[in-house]
Amino acid sequence: LENTGIRKWVNGAFTFSPDGNPLVGPVRGVRNYWLACGVMAGFLQGGGVGKTLAEWMIHGEPEADAYSMDIARYGAFASNKDYIKQTTGQFYSRRFVMTYPNEQLWAGRPLKMSPAYDAMTEAGCRWGASWGLEVPLYFAPKDFVETPTLKRSNAQDIVAAECKATRESVTLLDISGFSRYEVTGPNAEAWLDRIMAGKLPKPGRARLAPMLGENGKLKGDLTVFNWGDGTWWVMGSYYLRQWHMRWFLSHLDDGVSVRDIADATVGFSLNGPKAREVLSRVTNADVSNAAFPFMACRTIDVGLIRAKVGRLSVCGELGYEINCSAAEHIALRRTLLDAGKDLGIKEIGFNAMLSLRLEKSFGIWTTEFRQQYTPRMTAMDRWIDWQKPDFVGRKAAMAERDSAPPQFVQATIEIDAADADASGYEPIWSNGARVGYVTSGGYGHTLKKSLAMVLIEPTLAKPGTALSVHVVGVERKAKVIAPSPYDPEGKVLRA
Repeated sequence: LENTGIRKWVNGAFTFSPDGNPLVGPVRGVRNYWLACGVMAGFLQGGGVGKTLAEWMIHGEPEADAYSMDIARYGAFASNKDYIKQTTGQFYSRRFVMTYPNEQLWAGRPLKMSPAYDAMTEAGCRWGASWGLEVPLYFAPKDFVETPTLKRSNAQDIVAAECKATRESVTLLDISGFSRYEVTGPNAEAWLDRIMAGKLPKPGRARLAPMLGENGKLKGDLTVFNWGDGTWWVMGSYYLRQWHMRWFLSHLDDGVSVRDIADATVGFSLNGPKAREVLSRVTNADVSNAAFPFMACRTIDVGLIRAKVGRLSVCGELGYEINCSAAEHIALRRTLLDAGKDLGIKEIGFNAMLSLRLEKSFGIWTTEFRQQYTPRMTAMDRWIDWQKPDFVGRKAAMAERDSAPPQFVQATIEIDAADADASGYEPIWSNGARVGYVTSGGYGHTLKKSLAMVLIEPTLAKPGTALSVHVVGVERKAKVIAPSPYDPEGKVLRA
């Protein structure tokens, strides 16, 4: 509190009673501001928490990724008393019990469900949870029970079949678990151009869009859609909805409206070499490659539904993301399944998508992309428009661009694994020295290889470099491979 910046923030942020105690403030549940630095995460962690809070107060951005302590990690649903009772009871009953990576816990579930939830459950869907929403993991026989483990799951063959169907035929994935923000108004384009570090898409097009903080570090891994009628969409990770909306609103300009439409707008994606054939059967629109190329977006009729469709895919295949209203979700699923029945269309979950995206070296938020990472570390700098005269974080990002190489850079590795795969934060070794760590990993079912995306010292990121990685306590040989080991030239995406 001797720091005048902290004192100034505290005096401005809280209303004090005559005895000097704060009555209200932005730190929920903290009555005394000095306790925020010590008790928030326990006295043992007080030093680190205090440093983070001080940076947050003074600079507006902590040096480390503090999302795990950010109230934005919860939505309004978490204030429900029954939800609190269930999740708190689960936490304390399991405080000293290991939770496995593939284990699904019960508390506070199911809460939010996409409209087709019951039909998908009847079809064998097994669910995970994201920010209160049930999201599909995979589809299994009704008597199947997944065993919690640190090694490869007994659902391995089920996920492998979903991957195979995506690469060879066509699959359907519920994408209700994506965030969607609608941006409108006379100054919408100018505002987006300032808030996003990359070029904006032309009408009828979509673009990957890195978003930076004032410190030049990552604030979002997003996709911007220009629907051509003055309406723009920004799409990202569902569980970051409150966090991103807070950022958007804190930087909002006059003449711009940003609206979270994620619960009102849902959808499905078609993926695989036969995806175009399925879509063409249920629309009068021309969806040929010439008329509807990669990264195009259109409003078209899909069956009886007026849908907003983008041609892109997380798994690296020919794909379409088809968005509709929540009231049309069930009809959209039926329409697409009926259209692809004779082509062997198969419903899949995000476990398959995670395997498929690793084979493309596609990073995702919280693993490859985080608040504490920079554009050069993560190769997101390739999407930045350095010619733009102004965007949030430009000065800091340019300073990083023109400085010495970062401590770590992104790479893809292949691991000589037997019955387990890396999942995240496993140390990477070279000649006995730790030279990086895994950001995410898993089994590439198409390539039949254990893969991981990593942050590693720049001098070791060259393909062919020999390394080793600890996987579930066992040191395994590994080597750096060229990014996007599946379809490295992206020809399938653009077919």
